[in-house]
Amino acid sequence: MPHQLPAEWAEQSAVLLSWPHSETDWAPTLERVEQCYRNITLAICRFQKVVIVCHDDNLKTRVLSLFSAQPNSERIYCQVVPTDDTWIRDYGPLSITKDEQVELLDFQFNGWGNKFNACLDNAVSQRLHQQGLFSTTPMRTAPLVLEGGSIESDGAGTLLTTEHCQLSPERNPKLAPNDIETQLKELLGVQRVLWLSHGQLEGDDTDGHIDTLVRFCSASHLCYARCDDRNDSHYAEMQCLEKELKALRTASGKAYQLTPLPWPSAKYNLQGDRLPATYANFLIINGAVLLPVYNDKKDNEAIAVLQGCFPEREIIPINCLPLIEQSGSLHCITMQLPSGIILD
Repeated sequence: MPHQLPAEWAEQSAVLLSWPHSETDWAPTLERVEQCYRNITLAICRFQKVVIVCHDDNLKTRVLSLFSAQPNSERIYCQVVPTDDTWIRDYGPLSITKDEQVELLDFQFNGWGNKFNACLDNAVSQRLHQQGLFSTTPMRTAPLVLEGGSIESDGAGTLLTTEHCQLSPERNPKLAPNDIETQLKELLGVQRVLWLSHGQLEGDDTDGHIDTLVRFCSASHLCYARCDDRNDSHYAEMQCLEKELKALRTASGKAYQLTPLPWPSAKYNLQGDRLPATYANFLIINGAVLLPVYNDKKDNEAIAVLQGCFPEREIIPINCLPLIEQSGSLHCITMQLPSGIILD
């Protein structure tokens, strides 16, 4: 069996988080965002282990104190590694599996196309590996600039991504589109790459990460953010995205089952800039799905829709208004590790 990038619903050993600290952009809202991280951690550790990356020893002591009296606290691990920011989905290791063995891939992270300093973040995966967190699981450096939030795998050989992000000239400027697709196939063990050209969101620093737009619920089922408000500035763009999705075919040539997610009302930061809030930025874990909600009238509808997509999993809503203030959400701050990785 060739190596492959597992689907997110595959059995997991743990989820990685990188805790916010006072030297990040979270500083003005640290108390509120820490509560959000705490809620996410408590939800995950009901089902599996959580590894929290802490910027320094003082933060590690603080984080451990937040959970010392909580149920399942023995499932929480803290590792000290300095970070620039907390979006570990985009700089944490990607995992490929072959014959029940796991290999970690450390791709290059350059701050979403050199928009932000990312020297510390780019080194996090290697430092965690050097500290022995992953026991004997091997790690390989991949030369490609690639963020975890920019790809979706069905676990069966199909990868979903966006042209605007992957073909950004600030990511892999020396590679032609065909070269990028070839490397994605070779490194991640996929046979097909499905490219989307629509779905740009206002306030999105990532150039169109797929995990805010379209997600696999199974190898034949996609859910996606749909804007049904004709007065919203995203309406035309998201209609084009929906049309693209209807034209996609599975590996066997069938149309995908498509489930639209509701569209939350517009969210803005203090400067009046639109923020890229969608319900597509959920996290699948063992036995549950963590869904970002925004104190929005569409929250309950999103919970019901997602329950229909994952009928055998518990849907756990998490208030992510503090996260969206920095233009990301729940999936962006997490990275799952597949079963087979032993944590030391």
